[in-house]
Amino acid sequence: SVPFLVRLFPSVLTKFVYLNFLAFPFFVDFRRPELLVNNTISLYLTTEPGVTVGIWHTVPGSRGAEAQGKDQSWYEEALADAHPVIIYLHGNGGTR
Repeated sequence: SVPFLVRLFPSVLTKFVYLNFLAFPFFVDFRRPELLVNNTISLYLTTEPGVTVGIWHTVPGSRGAEAQGKDQSWYEEALADAHPVIIYLHGNGGTR
């Protein structure tokens, strides 16, 4: 019966292969990364009209003391300095 259901509903197969409807760890607010990771802030970038991408900006531990208590503008300025930026693409989970 499983192949028959997959044939009728192909979107069900992609849901079970990628499991992108699950957010792990459970009951965590990913919009508040400072509760999970030190020196981290949640930002949103508009890549094109109608498309917004959420990102976390984490400064390295060496700048952790400097980042304590800073607001979003400080983190945006830190992105514009001469330090390298590492982009981590998390996969297909739909959460950060």
